[in-house]
Amino acid sequence: MEDNEQIMQGNERMLKRRGYEVACALTLADARKAVKARMPDLFVLDIMLPDGNGLDFMAELRKYSQTPILLLTGLTTPEDVVRGLTAGGDDYLPKPYDFGVLLARVEALLRRAQQVPERIQKGRLILDVTADVATLDGTDLMLSQKEFSLLLIFVQNEKRFIGAEYLYEKVWKQAMTGNSNTLKTTINRLREKIKGSDYRIAWSRGEGYCFERE
Repeated sequence: MEDNEQIMQGNERMLKRRGYEVACALTLADARKAVKARMPDLFVLDIMLPDGNGLDFMAELRKYSQTPILLLTGLTTPEDVVRGLTAGGDDYLPKPYDFGVLLARVEALLRRAQQVPERIQKGRLILDVTADVATLDGTDLMLSQKEFSLLLIFVQNEKRFIGAEYLYEKVWKQAMTGNSNTLKTTINRLREKIKGSDYRIAWSRGEGYCFERE
């Protein structure tokens, strides 16, 4: 997210050439809409925006997501850097900058984010990530690979809505192309299997699915 359209378009063009899928927003309002539709793997976020402060938006994100955030801004004093990092930023790159440096930092943050813990616990649910096994009170839930992949995404994004298209692309590794029956069926099976865990998978029209406490 960048308030300078020329800079944003330049970054978008160069990142796409490196094979990244890029979604852009000039304002906080546009960014909020985009995040509701699909949570990115990384945010490149300006601080000074026409309709608000990027640090405030970052505070909103940190309530439900630990998605890496690279602050890319014209605020360059040591105090600005400290403020940005302590507010929740993972890296800070002042303007002007070299695109090669930006690319290297993006790649480093994505590598770090891909390091998933071997074991994740959510209340009475335990996910053994290395074995693709989920247990409830010690009993194996006998999840399929797709069910486990969905549950892993949900537990890593507790209390935030995730769009159906994003879930399908992440788990089935292809575009959903309008047919959501396969995803719905798999999520319904997963709902049945996690009953009694004190968690549920909620759904809201226009927002998607949300893993939350009952």
